[in-house]
Amino acid sequence: MADHPVDEKLPPLKMATTGLQHVAAMYAGVVAPPLIVGAAIGLSATELTFLTGACLFTAGLATFLQTLGIWKIGARLPFVNGVTFAGVAPMTAVVASTDDKSDALPIIFGAVIVAGLLGFVAAPFFSKAIRFFPPVVTGTVITLIGISLLPVAFGWAQGPSPTADDFGSATNLGLAGITLAIVLFLRRFTRGFVKQIAVLLGLVAGTLVAIPFGVTDFGPVADADVVGFPTPFHFGAPQFQIAAIISMCVVMVVSMTESTADMLALGEIVDRPADEKTIAAGLRADTLGSALSPVFNGFMCSAFAQNIGLVAMTKIRSRYVVAVGGGFLVLMGLCPMAASLIAVVPRPVLGGAGVVLFGSVAASGIQTLVRASLDKDNNVLIVAVSLAVGIIPIAAPEFYHSFPENARIILDSGISTGCVAAVLLNLVFNHIGGRGRDAEDVTHPMEAGDEITESSREAAMK
Repeated sequence: MADHPVDEKLPPLKMATTGLQHVAAMYAGVVAPPLIVGAAIGLSATELTFLTGACLFTAGLATFLQTLGIWKIGARLPFVNGVTFAGVAPMTAVVASTDDKSDALPIIFGAVIVAGLLGFVAAPFFSKAIRFFPPVVTGTVITLIGISLLPVAFGWAQGPSPTADDFGSATNLGLAGITLAIVLFLRRFTRGFVKQIAVLLGLVAGTLVAIPFGVTDFGPVADADVVGFPTPFHFGAPQFQIAAIISMCVVMVVSMTESTADMLALGEIVDRPADEKTIAAGLRADTLGSALSPVFNGFMCSAFAQNIGLVAMTKIRSRYVVAVGGGFLVLMGLCPMAASLIAVVPRPVLGGAGVVLFGSVAASGIQTLVRASLDKDNNVLIVAVSLAVGIIPIAAPEFYHSFPENARIILDSGISTGCVAAVLLNLVFNHIGGRGRDAEDVTHPMEAGDEITESSREAAMK
């Protein structure tokens, strides 16, 4: 019996290039949190490089846990794990509230360890929520994942920093457009292996095109060390403060909710639907990876949604490909010079490729919604309201500005709010109190009505 495509082991060259493609797609997302938090603390360039390398290293370890798995840990799906951006706001809040900035990282690390261990214990209970994720819910959430990621690609396309003079310049947008065109050209006019690594080739070609415009910076390669190792507790032994722990536990709940949605999305894409057992194992990998990450000076880890788009687009479903990507991440953590090579790719070039990747996730969600019985009035309402709730943080970023900071951690995540809304609405409309109006056909305001005859017009006038 042939192996499922998820368990397929590809030829070495194909495994390496497609694995590197996954790293290229998620690299910016991994390094952004340590750069933001490190800058808030005021770390030196050397310490900032060390912190970034540590996050790459721990992302690789977490990816191994998720893809290869041990015991009941790991979804064994093609998942890339890395630093979750959901933790940036509370971590910078910890930095701001800490008088001695040298204590900030130990306090953050202590909070992440506790949150990770509590999440590990809660994983099997959390996974039971799978029964509340029928196609109408999963399709909505998958679509929201893609929509929520698209602004990231648009931001990359404009440039690395909103404060820079060339942010959103014609040059940056042009480079993003060229990269997008190259990826689309390769996907349309090539076949086989070249078609499958179109994103990686597009990133390389886009980087080469960017050189004459002075956007490509090779400085990080020249300044990087060849060998480095994230010494355990380099920034000091973890400290445990209750406020920071509560804050990171909230982030852990958000992260577990998004990871559940991501596993359901990826399960649909690779044709291995994620059941309760798979989700529990995947959440254990997320939470254990998060608990171990601070030992090597990394932050909370979570599944990376952008790589789901890469799986959907390339149709390469092997978890071993992503495990190879995890190997590259570990090597980058041990070899800062190797990590700096990915950093050479200009942000606008990443943005151009990101449009394809993240749009593919949204398209996968729409495909799932096709199977969600949208001819039923209830399901249309569930999708309509849940999408609207999930898009609020994107369309109106300051919508929740008057809410407490801890509440905004959840509310500012469109994926989380949309997911909760879809689950609750599905319960109300399709479960509580019987099936209700579920059997009714959907009615549309713009739907053509019955033909208006002369007799009906006369009757209406009476």
